[in-house]
Amino acid sequence: MLPDYSVLAWSLIIISTYLTGVSKGGFAGGFGTLSVPLMALAIDPIAAAGLLLPLLLVMDVMAVKAWWGHQDMAEVKRLIPGMAIGVIAATLVADSMDENHIRLLLGVISLLFVAYMIFKPSASRPISTRWAWPSGIAVGITSFVAHAGAPPLNLYLVPRRLDKTTFIATVTLCFAAVNLMKVPPYLWLGEINVTSIWASLALVPVAWAGIRSGLWLQSRVNERLFFRLVMLAMAIVGVQLIVKALG
Repeated sequence: MLPDYSVLAWSLIIISTYLTGVSKGGFAGGFGTLSVPLMALAIDPIAAAGLLLPLLLVMDVMAVKAWWGHQDMAEVKRLIPGMAIGVIAATLVADSMDENHIRLLLGVISLLFVAYMIFKPSASRPISTRWAWPSGIAVGITSFVAHAGAPPLNLYLVPRRLDKTTFIATVTLCFAAVNLMKVPPYLWLGEINVTSIWASLALVPVAWAGIRSGLWLQSRVNERLFFRLVMLAMAIVGVQLIVKALG
């Protein structure tokens, strides 16, 4: 049985799912960070995260298949231990946060993401691989809370100066790995349940359409303009979440 959400809530869920698919398909997961904060404007953010994870796993299969063979496996292996530590740490504190605490955290993450995209550092040479573990831990924590691991992951991988194809493929595989790690704790915490799974299944066609759109768009759209629009949306949603959490 599907969740009894309002028309507004379902609209936001569908838009979020489609945007995540587009992001997975051709934009290295970056603006998929918008999904949970956008959904959290209308539904419980914990329910939003639980509803989205099975969809992310489906999209990961599609995206990994599309980009397989281009990833830098050495980078993936460096990041996985830290991501596992981050997921475990977030699991241990998950029960101590209520709905408004999570909305506040999502709002802050949204604004930090916008700040990162505006001021992201450039490097004259690749950064040390020693930063893989700290970055992986941050990815695990932010991904667990809000499927928002893109900023800390990009903060490490962008200065590693991979070519575009290798970068997208590597990010895609890292997200697939961390999403698999989140399944047991999400089940344990009840974030994934029978109702959320039915909703996720109903949204699979939307996710598929998003993936196909992302693959088609990534070589055809003005990426800078697209990301600017996403950053504007993230800023608006972030402020609204903070106001709602504190109100």
